[in-house]
Amino acid sequence: MDSPYGPLTLVADDGVLCGLYMTDQRHLPPLETFGPRDGSGFGQALEQLAAYFAGELKEFSLQLRLHGTPFQRAVWEQLLAIPYGETRSYGQLADALGNPGASRAVGLANGKNPVSIIVPCHRVVGAGGGLTGYGGGLARKQRLLDFEGGAALF
Repeated sequence: MDSPYGPLTLVADDGVLCGLYMTDQRHLPPLETFGPRDGSGFGQALEQLAAYFAGELKEFSLQLRLHGTPFQRAVWEQLLAIPYGETRSYGQLADALGNPGASRAVGLANGKNPVSIIVPCHRVVGAGGGLTGYGGGLARKQRLLDFEGGAALF
């Protein structure tokens, strides 16, 4: 789908959304692993993403199938708990997981998030509030944060 952040590729596993990737995204699986291109079955995801980009949706309600290690999935669940327009640090997420020394591991798991935007890894910042890595690039991360903060409505 087209988006204000460039083309997005949605991936499903047995009809359940398991991937949302940006162009040039770090940790992008090989495209041949996605199977044959088929635009059907993404109606609800496309509708909710369009509403999000229009500034009308602040929380997604989609079934997701997140493939990853138990630790990665725990981090991604924490990402889903970060409210729209807010941020958390890697250390805060590590604390919430009961492992305060794991901020670096949280960062690595955050970077492997397979469903960007919907699982809002862009809402995670460094300890001092500064931008740190983002699989879609720091410029996109800043634009998403600005957008959610009300600075740029599309």
